[in-house]
Parts: sequence; C-alpha cells; structure tokens
Amino acid sequence: MKPLSAADIRSNRDYELSRDEVRRRILAVKAPRRIHVGSEATLLLENRQTLLYQIQEILRIERIEDPRAIRHEIDTYNELMPGSGELSGTLLLEYEDADVRNRRLAELVGIEKYLGVVIAGAESLAAVFDLRQMDAARVSAVHYVKFPIGQAAADAIHGGASVEFRIDHPALKARAVLDASQHAALLEDLDA
Repeated sequence: MKPLSAADIRSNRDYELSRDEVRRRILAVKAPRRIHVGSEATLLLENRQTLLYQIQEILRIERIEDPRAIRHEIDTYNELMPGSGELSGTLLLEYEDADVRNRRLAELVGIEKYLGVVIAGAESLAAVFDLRQMDAARVSAVHYVKFPIGQAAADAIHGGASVEFRIDHPALKARAVLDASQHAALLEDLDA
C-alpha cells in the first residue's frame, strides 16, 4: 500500500466539517476487519483508509496543527502500513475489570511468540510485534503487529484458501476463521 503523506491530511477545520460522513464510511470499512480471536482478543486489520482515519482523529483530538507534529504522526502510522505480501493489524487484549486486566496482562507475557495466521491449514505464519511495546512484567493491552505472509500465501488467499488467526499462548488459546466478508476485506487489502 502507498504510504501516507502530508498531502493526504486535511486540516482539522476541514476534517471536522466532514467527520460524521468519514466516520460512517470508516466504520463500514473497519467492520469486516474486526476479528474476534476468542473472547479476550480482537485483531483489527489495518489499511490505508483506517490508518488515515486514526491520524485525522489524533490530530483533531489533540488539536495538532504544527507540520512537524503532523509529520511525526504520519511517520508513526506509516510503520503500520502493510507492505506487499503482508498483513498489518492492531491486537487488542480486552478486559473490562481492572484487576482482571492487570492479572491477565501479566499472565500473557511472551504473547509475541504465540500469535500467527494459518492459511488453508498450512503451517502457522508468526506475527511480528513492535518490540518497543514489550515489557518483561506484563504485556500491553494494545499491540501493533504485522504478518509477513509472502506472495504464495497471498495467492492462496486469492484462490479462496481459508484464513485463521490463532493465539496459542499457554495462558490463552483462541482461534478465528475468517468469514466471507472478512475474507473479501482481506483480499481488498492484499490488492491495494
């Protein structure tokens, strides 16, 4: 996917005028890219549209106008942009209760070794985590991950191969097989 640039960013004033329409459109884009991997984890597959939306929202909320600060946000989110033969996402570990969350995030240390994607029952392809988010005592509730699947796996997905995301951590075992709408969204992103 083509990286985002300053030319893609609207001023906060212009963005605010169309925000309601943009939000409706992006929520529809995000819906099939939201994959519940069990009851504790959600993987949000990212693409150019979802990342641009996140930048615009941050600029709006934090009232960022300085071109250097805008460039920083663009550079940060471009790190999440999927490349050729690659999937990108945000992994959310979700716990409403603070005590449960603290306990589970400590139990899930090492999760970066246990998240993968399986295409048509082949060997699991490991996720690559942003190691700047790692801590030896507990994991973050939000992780940025990439799945370097390669061209052969991308071709298999185009051919209709099933796609399953798995977490095989000793403290969390979960799976999610993509449904037809999720599979179609994945194809759109692989073709972008």
